[in-house]
Amino acid sequence: MSEIPGDLKFMKSHEWARVEGDGKVTVGISDHAQGLLGDLVYVDLPEVGDRVEAGNACAVVESVKAASDVYAPISGTVVAVNSALADKPETINEDAYGEGWLFVVEVDDADQLNDLLAPDDYAELLEDDDH
Repeated sequence: MSEIPGDLKFMKSHEWARVEGDGKVTVGISDHAQGLLGDLVYVDLPEVGDRVEAGNACAVVESVKAASDVYAPISGTVVAVNSALADKPETINEDAYGEGWLFVVEVDDADQLNDLLAPDDYAELLEDDDH
């Protein structure tokens, strides 16, 4: 299993959130999730200016095997999207925690981050899934 970065928070549905410190949170899917999906061929991201609600689907990643909803880990307004993924969705497969980020949210309520899993808890969740 790949290393799980210590600066991220996770959802049980395998999205990650990285607090950028300026009221913004970068969102992506975990390396585990991209591994389960396989080679990604299409990404449907929200638009800049869209409102996303914590726990609601706001994007789609599609692989040769399946399409999967991506859920917002936090509520807020989308202020940036990774438009490079339109031409190169496999970036998520190659670098799920780096260049494969999906979008950035300007956060309404940072306290929502407390509802997410810490890296250790997420690693435990993955171990439980494997058994």
